[in-house]
Amino acid sequence: MEGENVSFPNVFVLLDFSDHPWMEMSLFGVVFISYILTLIGNSSIILLTLVDPRLQTPMYFFLDNLSVLDLCVTTTIVPQLLVNLWETKKMIAYWSCITQAYLFHWTGCTERALLAVMAFDHYVAICRPLQYTLIMHPQMCVQLAAAAWSSGLANSLLQATLTLQPHRCGHHTLDHFFCEVPDLIKLACEDTTANDLSLAMGAIPFVLVAPFLVLVSYTFIARAVLKLPSAEGRRKAFSTCSSHVIVVIMHYGPAIYMYLQPPANST
Repeated sequence: MEGENVSFPNVFVLLDFSDHPWMEMSLFGVVFISYILTLIGNSSIILLTLVDPRLQTPMYFFLDNLSVLDLCVTTTIVPQLLVNLWETKKMIAYWSCITQAYLFHWTGCTERALLAVMAFDHYVAICRPLQYTLIMHPQMCVQLAAAAWSSGLANSLLQATLTLQPHRCGHHTLDHFFCEVPDLIKLACEDTTANDLSLAMGAIPFVLVAPFLVLVSYTFIARAVLKLPSAEGRRKAFSTCSSHVIVVIMHYGPAIYMYLQPPANST
């Protein structure tokens, strides 16, 4: 019983902003306003596509899925972040932390897969316009979205479950503002080679293959657009893809910056 309590603490301590207490109230305001705008914006997108028949197209179907993902990610992380920014004790309950790790890993992997699916949708729309309705029919769209969600779920169940196996020997302090699989692995007091290898292998489809497919799709799109005879046609094609390109940059940019930072010492 004692060993069980050591391996499974009642709470985890989150330290990411503890070195900058003077920033916490300002961050609370910024994060709170951003959270409300995110909820309103994504909910509005979902509602509009449901009530307007003109928006019930493959592009907006995938955009709906992306909005649902964005709502899931923000709802998973931001409420607990706001609590920790407001209070002096930066703690999260054990099962809340584990649930957060599962959900964040699931939504993160699913979003990467969905961005690749959306890039493929744009590729078909611009490079194969006469075959678009034959390829991107409703059943295909549902299958692609289901593949993105289920692949993210499968990887999350595997990685997060494996993360719970190593003993932590009482370590329960995370140098982060939410619970994430790699940070939980760092708390282990035994060899985590198997966890690290599983995490690396599981990340290949989402961290390497998915962005590679996005890059390939937009390479073909750029070639096709530049061959269009009219400037108006090129402008419409670029405007069709611009919002998705911005989302891709906003997703991968911060992620690349975060994970290229030198590792900090864990307690």
